[in-house]
Amino acid sequence: MNLILIAMILALLIPFYEAWKDDDIWQTMLAFSSIASKTSIMILVVSVLRDDWMIGVTGVIILSVGNAGLMLLAQVLKRINEV
Repeated sequence: MNLILIAMILALLIPFYEAWKDDDIWQTMLAFSSIASKTSIMILVVSVLRDDWMIGVTGVIILSVGNAGLMLLAQVLKRINEV
């Protein structure tokens, strides 16, 4: 169990490096979207291992709604750059 969580945390660090390295706003937003998705998957894994479905519902809400805010922000930035 601990090995799986450590591997997931290490996979979570890859988008942090990509967001820090690149100055392009789209690459940064993609990295943050990846971080949100990986974090919600980690929450789901922990909820299954602990057999706690309230944590799982939180992970599902983050997975389904969390990236919608990033998509909305991407559209706003796209419209601002068009003007």
